[in-house]
Amino acid sequence: MKNDKHPVVAITGGIGSGKSYVCRLLEQRGIRIYDCDSGAKRLMRSSAQLQERLTRLIGHDTYIDGHLNKAAVASFMMQSDDNVKAVNAIVHPAVADDFFQSDYTWMETAILYDCGFDRYADIVIAVVAPQETRISRIMKRDGISRAKALEWIAKQMDQQEVSRRADHIIINDGTHDLPSQIDRILTLIKE
Repeated sequence: MKNDKHPVVAITGGIGSGKSYVCRLLEQRGIRIYDCDSGAKRLMRSSAQLQERLTRLIGHDTYIDGHLNKAAVASFMMQSDDNVKAVNAIVHPAVADDFFQSDYTWMETAILYDCGFDRYADIVIAVVAPQETRISRIMKRDGISRAKALEWIAKQMDQQEVSRRADHIIINDGTHDLPSQIDRILTLIKE
């Protein structure tokens, strides 16, 4: 917990669940949310310490003229699960430190449990959607095939497991009323 007055609230959900959309609705209500994915990208671009550690791990082509070489990082990570773990062991703690040095008390991350950030959260909200809805959203958003969308979904923690571990669930299937679900959860959090 960051402090005694404000609990840390984490919003999570698999790819295509619509958690970013839910976060935008929350932001319209004045809630500021730290986006862990954007934070990681920003830190990989701007933190000299992170750049040095990633370069030592991956190689001298990790940064070209000061810019992150995403292809080199992706190639390194695709070689093995150990490589993924090694990169994450550098990036995730830096993101956690950045969050705790900020004045945010809400965070958004798709990989809350995978990266261990659930240990920082006092309250977890999972955004869920039916698999077909998720597949459709991913295909439309990223211009990819159904097979690729399914591959991306399969790489993340099962939605049922994420829901089981969460304190609150928001169903973002296009039929359940999002504002009323958000109102209910905000009321419970304030209590």
